[in-house]
Amino acid sequence: MAPSRLVLLLLLLSQCSAAAPRHGAEGWWEEGEGEWRPAEEEDKGKGRGLFVLDRLEKVVESEGGQVRVVRGQPWPPSAFACREGLMHIGFITMEPKTLFVPQYLDSSITLFVHRGEVKVGYIHKDELVERKLKMGDVLHIDAGSTFYLVNTGKGQRLQIICSIDASDSLGFGPPYQAFYLGGAGHPASVIAGFGPKTLTHAFNATYDELASILMPRTGGPIVYYTADVEPETGGGKAERGQGDVHDDVLDRGARCEGAGAWRPVGRGDEGDECGSDDARRPTWSWRKLVNRFIGGAAGGGVTAEVNKKGKKKGGAPEPYNLYDSEPGFRNTYGWTVSVDKHQYEPLKHPDIGVYLVNLTAGSMLAPHVNPRATEYGVVLGGEGTIQVVFPNGSLAMSEVVRPGDVFWIPRYFPFCQVASRGGPFEFFGFTSSARRNRPQFLVGASSVLRTMLGPEIAAGFGVREKEFSKLVRAQRDALIMPSFPASGKEEEEEKHGKKKGREEKHGKGEGRREREREKPLPLVVEQVAEE
Repeated sequence: MAPSRLVLLLLLLSQCSAAAPRHGAEGWWEEGEGEWRPAEEEDKGKGRGLFVLDRLEKVVESEGGQVRVVRGQPWPPSAFACREGLMHIGFITMEPKTLFVPQYLDSSITLFVHRGEVKVGYIHKDELVERKLKMGDVLHIDAGSTFYLVNTGKGQRLQIICSIDASDSLGFGPPYQAFYLGGAGHPASVIAGFGPKTLTHAFNATYDELASILMPRTGGPIVYYTADVEPETGGGKAERGQGDVHDDVLDRGARCEGAGAWRPVGRGDEGDECGSDDARRPTWSWRKLVNRFIGGAAGGGVTAEVNKKGKKKGGAPEPYNLYDSEPGFRNTYGWTVSVDKHQYEPLKHPDIGVYLVNLTAGSMLAPHVNPRATEYGVVLGGEGTIQVVFPNGSLAMSEVVRPGDVFWIPRYFPFCQVASRGGPFEFFGFTSSARRNRPQFLVGASSVLRTMLGPEIAAGFGVREKEFSKLVRAQRDALIMPSFPASGKEEEEEKHGKKKGREEKHGKGEGRREREREKPLPLVVEQVAEE
């Protein structure tokens, strides 16, 4: 009986977590031209659509940036054990001249550079590979592969969107588990968890050499960075002899419980206090430690040189840029880019796809179905409406989404995206399959209804074939449809909404974007029937 009660308790806790209110007050990336907006105060406490993921979790908060994650959901929500195709969406923000310290994760991730430039170093087939990524680049990193990120943009904040594979996780605790190789303090390097005798023997180093690397404190996993920072030698607190360092290490190990620094416990004399300035100085050089670790006692310099020469080769794939890719479909009203394992082979192992869609003002990506994958989307720019339909034919959601909003569409569920009349609508996302998705469009010139025209499908709708054929053939465009005329009431609401937005902006002196609240769109079939 005890295990059964435990399972019921865990299921109850998971449901409570899914129903928790969203963190509306914390906001997203700061607002600016083309950047994520903070959550509006008037939205605080209000629920969103069923397929909008708005529960944001702070995973990393550091002096040089942050990582926040929106958890994916299984369908149906009660299917706790079903995690096929489940992924989380992460948002990484890094200030200029910062480093995301070396680490490895228990989940594979796929990075998409939304803004800025970044140097990514990671281990591929036992070699260090470095890739410089720009806006639009996609790069995959396997679970367990050690990597680091450096913001190389000049004076520009780095913004990355990433997928986090959640199919192998249990659904409890953090959305992923990071194991930091670099860093000291909170969190500590996993290397520092070993005993001092073990480390001195493994590194073929002295206590003093290890202490100079493992003792200094950093400001969290994302730190301000200059290559190979060295301690100052001009005197004062930065100038310390070997004996001073040794005593300092031994003393801190005995008295600094919970400090998070490497410490050989139970040796030496007392020295400075834990809170001294030296203990908090971010003067550490992880590159020296890693080179010593890779090189070992003999031939360390040779091995490091080999890695340095081969780090840009080694057979590692280059990043894939979405903006440089030829759209799979394009017409006057927008374009789509879809990337699977055939275009970018690294997507094969995590079994995910990547896509990017741009719709002109008022246009619509026609109602369609993904027969192979669940889809996760992030709004990059503009506003639009997402409509999703239940299997029983009822409307599941019609929700206006804006930059920074995350939505998801379960596999097989019919849906469409409609751009606001105020401007273009761009969204990016991931799918839970690396195979060619081959979406089935329900309306349009290349739709399933057009392909299956005949007496059988007309009889299924209970109408004559001639009438049904006239209805289906009325739309000459495929996939992306033009904007349809607004009703008189909608035009009046648009004008009133824009005027009100300008007045509020002038009165408050704030730089928020003008928001056009559109009336939920009727079903496409009803629109065509009226025509």
